[in-house]
Amino acid sequence: MLCVLLPLSPALAAEDAAECTLIVDQPSGKTLYRDGTCDQRFTPMSSFKLPLAVIGFDAGILKSEHQPRWDYKPEFKASKRERKSVDPTIWEKDSIVWYSQEITRKLGDRKFADYVAKFGYGNADVAGRPGENNGLTHSWLMSSLVISPDEQAAFLRRLLGGDLPVNAKAVEMTRKVIPTFESGDGWTVQGKTGSGWLRNGKGRIDKSHPIGWFVGWAENDGRRLVFVRMKIGVPDTDLPPGPALRATFLKELPELMEKL
Repeated sequence: MLCVLLPLSPALAAEDAAECTLIVDQPSGKTLYRDGTCDQRFTPMSSFKLPLAVIGFDAGILKSEHQPRWDYKPEFKASKRERKSVDPTIWEKDSIVWYSQEITRKLGDRKFADYVAKFGYGNADVAGRPGENNGLTHSWLMSSLVISPDEQAAFLRRLLGGDLPVNAKAVEMTRKVIPTFESGDGWTVQGKTGSGWLRNGKGRIDKSHPIGWFVGWAENDGRRLVFVRMKIGVPDTDLPPGPALRATFLKELPELMEKL
């Protein structure tokens, strides 16, 4: 689902595209590959469903891979593809926004903000857009919560290393619900996409600047990497930006690893 995002960064305003590919060895933290704009912050969009899963399981709102299963309600005003019954696995696989918002509503403002701050996730700002009082349900989709690719990778390392202030079961269950993909040469990849647009200098949606994310980890024969792909610019396919980046990354990972 495409979401409204930030004003263009001054460093990017004159450019048609910017991107980052980042691969880090999870145990050691050694950067294996880093190319592009990896230190600037942008709204995470649906890639935030990854930390939100950890929060949901740690808080006891999410119980298992298939519980709770919540039914769609008309007041959610979601797109047609989201109008269905959803459990944690479906939520991550199909990127269901209203399910995320039900989790944060059950958390409440203070608990939600505390988790994001404890995670050190980007700028940890869940206030939402000024004057709209929507941080609890929209901060990761709108302009307040932002994170860089470098910070995404740091968060993933903490998650997989057991360094987040949550119970181990929450991490275990998160790993079970994050979508799994196969790449070449025996690599198994788990990750979450995100898709949206930036805003122009006047605060209006700029559909010439879509942004996509694919963030997660890859494992092969005992080796574990964390990765981040981010791109601002129109994809080369008809896929939304996030899924387009995922397809590219899955194809390129074995070749990248051969070069390192």
